[in-house]
Amino acid sequence: MTSAPITVHQPAGTGGRRVTARTHGHDEFLGTAFSDHDLVVFLEAAGIPDADTVLDDPRFIEWRGGHAHEWNAS
Repeated sequence: MTSAPITVHQPAGTGGRRVTARTHGHDEFLGTAFSDHDLVVFLEAAGIPDADTVLDDPRFIEWRGGHAHEWNAS
């Protein structure tokens, strides 16, 4: 299990990545991001200050099933 509160899941075959936040012991779906900008918007809505500065910080974000900042399936 990860300690990062935000998970960016593997890229979908149609593009984009699901983004979830771990709160109160369960995952809450924040949306499907198609870019870093989308991810920042979701993080800001989840209350993370300076969201654009934490995209590569493993204490905040876990990137699963693909490289960070990669939005389309390979």
